[in-house]
This record gives sequence, C-alpha cells and structure tokens, in this order.
Amino acid sequence: MKGFEELKNKRILVTGGAGFIGSHLVEELLKIGAKVRVVDNLSTGKFKNIESHINEIEFILGDLSEYEIAEQSVKDVEYILHQAAVPSVPRSVKDPLRTNRSIVTSTVNLFEAARKEKIKRIVQASSSSVYGNSPTLPKKEDMYLNPLSPYAVAKYTQETYGRVFSSIYGMSIVSLRYFNVFGSRQDPNSEYSAVIPKFVKLMMKDKKPTIYGDGETTRDFTYIKNVVGANLKSLVSRKKVSGEFLNVACGERISLNELVLEINKIMGKNIKPEYGPGRVGDVKHSLADIEKAKDLIDYEVLFNFKAGLKSFFDSETDLK
Repeated sequence: MKGFEELKNKRILVTGGAGFIGSHLVEELLKIGAKVRVVDNLSTGKFKNIESHINEIEFILGDLSEYEIAEQSVKDVEYILHQAAVPSVPRSVKDPLRTNRSIVTSTVNLFEAARKEKIKRIVQASSSSVYGNSPTLPKKEDMYLNPLSPYAVAKYTQETYGRVFSSIYGMSIVSLRYFNVFGSRQDPNSEYSAVIPKFVKLMMKDKKPTIYGDGETTRDFTYIKNVVGANLKSLVSRKKVSGEFLNVACGERISLNELVLEINKIMGKNIKPEYGPGRVGDVKHSLADIEKAKDLIDYEVLFNFKAGLKSFFDSETDLK
C-alpha cells in the first residue's frame, strides 16, 4: 500500500500479531519499513502466520491479561495496533470468562501500560456485534447499542475504555468496528470458524455447507485488505479521531444464500446448502454506514465483496 511513508522506521506494536488480521498488519508494516513488535499468546493465533518474518520482527510470547506482559510489550514503541482477543460469538457464549479476560482485562492492562509509556496512538479492533439486532440499517456509529453476546459486550466495553482513556488521560485511541472480515489465514477447521473459509473448504470437497436459519441473514462481508488500509489510515490521520468509533466495511449486504451462490460461481459448481436452526446471539442483518470513516481517516473500499472473494480464492493456499 502507498501513502504511509511516515510510518517507515516507526516502532509499532501489533497485539495478536500471529492471528488472522494481526499477521496481515505485520506483513504490510514490514513492507512499509516499520519496526514491528508482536505480542501473542498463540491461543488462537498461529506462529506459522508470522514465521516467514520472524527474523524481521521482535516477538513476545505472552498474554496481555498479565500486566507485566503489557508493560514489556509497550516499552519503547510509538504506536499500537491492538488486535488481540479470543474471537467469535459462539465461543463467548460457551466461555464468557475467557472472552472477558482476553478482551477487557487485556485492553485495560494495555491502555494503562501505554499511558505510562506515552504512546502516540492506539488503533484497536472492535466489532459490528456491538450494534445487536436493531432492525435499523445501515448501522451508524451514533446508534443505540444493544450487544447480544458476551463477545459483543466485551467489545463494547473495550471501545468505551478507549473513549474514556482518550478523554481523561489525553490519549489518542481509535476504535474500528469491523464487519465480518474475511481473507487468507482464517482457520476453516474450528467449530468457531468464520463462515467464508468454512463454506469454501467444505464446497471445495463437494460437501454441503450448513446455514443456520433460512439463509436470508445478511452480512457486510469485508475483505482483509480494506481492514489493513483502515488501520494504517487511522494511525496517520491528522483529524480528530481520538475516542472515536468507526465502521470498517464495504457498505453492501450479502445474504448467506447469495454467498453460497457466489462461491459456486467461482468454483463452477452447484452445491446446495443444508439448513439448521438459528444460533443464540447471532444478529439477523448487518450493513454499515462508512461515511464517518471516509471523513475522519479517508477510508476507502479497496475491494468490494465479489472482488474480495475472488482475491481470497487466488491467495488462500491453505484451502487448496
């Protein structure tokens, strides 16, 4: 990506840097010429995601829910891209304590350590799940929030801490509300896997994917390149972004039935899905208004859904 020359030689911490999104950020920062440190406990991240860059980065194996790890991680860095979390709504329903520890406790530790270190800016990952099941579309950042799962509550708490630390301590913390991010390095094998890699892997083997509900559930699927761009633009924005919440998405709705059709089209197949009961905590419809992000960080959709899906097929070697 071009336009981020000012990040060259900057010391940047990526939390959760061995994860799906974090590893893409690490890769792009190295291309820019930044000095990258990664902290990850490898509970959901994978070392193989950063292994090819291990001699170019500083890697800390540790858990940010331990304050000493947070202190060690932020020492002498200038910027933080905070991606660390145990993701997934269903996983949080099964284990809310772990979810809270990985998101809320870890974030407060990180913020407090960063406050003492006088970090220039933190960009952190939040989630569209904070909006809940409101029928109002598109989702705008000033809407009433109604989180429906422990994961969504934790993300809401995380971004609220970002606003409060920005307000009372004068820190610069930006929260990005991701909408259904997909791309290479997502794990298709876990029961908690994101829908796109799971569906693609099954359909490549001529197996039927399972849709929970009637398939008319819609999502604003967002390709990873858009998310990487949003993070970097948030780091360098000179507008008043401290304490803000920004939607990161494509601004288009795709139903799960349409998703299956598009995957079939790319693969030249005609596999029909199976249907099961809806899941607790799932949101029925999701669509983002991305005007605020366009205004404050000059966000742009680099790949719409169809272009992103095609790029995913071209780049995802783990599924082939």
